[in-house]
Amino acid sequence: MKEEITCSRHTGVAVHCGAVRFEADIDLAQGTNKCNCSICAKTRNWNAIIKPAAFRLIAGEDASMDDVDAKELIEAPVRYANGRDNRWSEPPAETRQL
Repeated sequence: MKEEITCSRHTGVAVHCGAVRFEADIDLAQGTNKCNCSICAKTRNWNAIIKPAAFRLIAGEDASMDDVDAKELIEAPVRYANGRDNRWSEPPAETRQL
């Protein structure tokens, strides 16, 4: 039986002003996502997908991940999506700008 490796973490997050706060259980070992479509490229979107049960809104409507260690993000697997060509399951030919 293959041992499952996880990098699960409980994180509390708030926007700069503190008006929006939430908690989430994120498993960075499951990978993160980057896309090359025009919207994601302009906003430099970099996300992790979690199940609804792993998300708890504490206050407000939006959020950002303030307390995630940079080393942990650097080591997390990244999946690239070719949204510009509507080939979401394939990485784009060029990813250096993402």
